[in-house]
Amino acid sequence: MTRFSEFALAAARLATGRLGWTPDQFWAATVCDLVLALEGRFGGQIPAAVRADLERLMREFPDG
Repeated sequence: MTRFSEFALAAARLATGRLGWTPDQFWAATVCDLVLALEGRFGGQIPAAVRADLERLMREFPDG
């Protein structure tokens, strides 16, 4: 798996498992949507490594 596909799989697991999103909701969301939802769910305490990956994706895909 590529780095992106590994990240996408982990993010999908977070969104579906921890946030209760359906796969369709996950794939329709932007990275910013995911960050905001995770911050809301975990009181802003997103693990540093996950946050760094999400921030990198937001820089690389600003319209995504």
